[in-house]
Amino acid sequence: MPTLHQITPFVPVKSLDKAVDFYSEYLNFVCTFKADNYAFLRHDQVAIRIVEVDENIDLHDPNRENSFYIDVTDIDELYESLAPKLETLPQGRVRAPFNQDYGQREFHVIDEDCTLIFFGEGIKQA
Repeated sequence: MPTLHQITPFVPVKSLDKAVDFYSEYLNFVCTFKADNYAFLRHDQVAIRIVEVDENIDLHDPNRENSFYIDVTDIDELYESLAPKLETLPQGRVRAPFNQDYGQREFHVIDEDCTLIFFGEGIKQA
């Protein structure tokens, strides 16, 4: 029976170069391919596809609600490794790790074009 292995979201951005820099510098992704308006980035087993959109598209429109979720292990350690860079982002762009009622520990980051990135890990039961 076929098995699904991962999801790789397309993330719309205004500037491909700025987006690649953001995901590389702040979230430790590595750009493995870049073309005119497209880039493929990877961090461990997670990949994202960044696509530059027309400048007339309003990526800050709150009705757009673009987001994606990355399941991780050792979420607090991951956050601590990213924190020095994340702390340089404008206020409101990062939410430090916290526990959700639905059994996940998460932290959130908003990229340059208002895409909300969730990082989460199941809370271990005692």
